[in-house]
Amino acid sequence: MVNHNRPLDLAFGAFSHPIRRGILSRLAAGEAAVADLARPYRVSAPAISRHLRILERAGLLSRRKQGREHRLRLEHRRMEEAQRWLDEQHALWNQRLDRLEKYLKENP
Repeated sequence: MVNHNRPLDLAFGAFSHPIRRGILSRLAAGEAAVADLARPYRVSAPAISRHLRILERAGLLSRRKQGREHRLRLEHRRMEEAQRWLDEQHALWNQRLDRLEKYLKENP
């Protein structure tokens, strides 16, 4: 049976785009203004806003308003949940491959 986890699905969906991964990488260094996050990309302001909304909906970043500026920061909890899932998958597949290796050695 497949176990779906909506927050995790949203997080991995958000990871799927290079601009969003770039934004997350930048935020790993600390809080930033929207304008600072948009600067490296040659896309429209509405496109950046859509990427930011996807990241917010996935729980990967949070926003606060400081005067007229929106400041964004990385939400580590969702990143840690994604990493925990990856670690579980890594362990599972290592176990399966170890069993396959053992079988192949015992049954040449």
